[in-house]
Amino acid sequence: MAAAAPTVFLLMVNGQIESGQFPGFDELYCKFCFVYGRDWAPTTGLEEGISQITSKNRDAQQALVWNFPIDITFKSTNPSGWPQIVVSVYGPDLFGNDVVRGYGAVHVPFTPGSHRRTIPMFVPESTSKLQKITSWLTGRHPEFTDPKVVAQGEGREVITVRSQGFVTISFNVVTKDMKKLGYDVSPSDMQNPSVVSLTDGIHNH
Repeated sequence: MAAAAPTVFLLMVNGQIESGQFPGFDELYCKFCFVYGRDWAPTTGLEEGISQITSKNRDAQQALVWNFPIDITFKSTNPSGWPQIVVSVYGPDLFGNDVVRGYGAVHVPFTPGSHRRTIPMFVPESTSKLQKITSWLTGRHPEFTDPKVVAQGEGREVITVRSQGFVTISFNVVTKDMKKLGYDVSPSDMQNPSVVSLTDGIHNH
């Protein structure tokens, strides 16, 4: 008897949040979470996590090294809403309060294999001088109540932000049954129009 055709494909992701570059800041930790479309569901692994606090290396690069593992498997019926990882970095201010030092997001790479991504990070800014003075006096800085908004885009154009730092992530990506469902994401075909339309669909969601 012939095996039943698959109705879902799998996306297996592991790797690590390797390091960050945040000039002027030290003793930082990071959090991550995944954001994905409604046709996606995690089957194993962790959707979110929080790293240890790390100090800058004393070399010329002064990188903050976390090497914090990520490991998750998703199932889906179509690529729309392809998962993104959202990273937020926190550390102490002059008053000893934990404040956000950067938000950033990047799609999980579309092609199987090993990848490294460096994410530009940003922080929300106070929009008025009074808010800036109040933030400085109280030690309370603007931050998102839910970091997932970083990946969603809606309303982001009305938020004032400032670039601040970079985070590097390594990914190992494996897919299963995508070809059987009509999707080809092999590296040699990434310039193929049929795949371009696929990735366009991903970015539009």
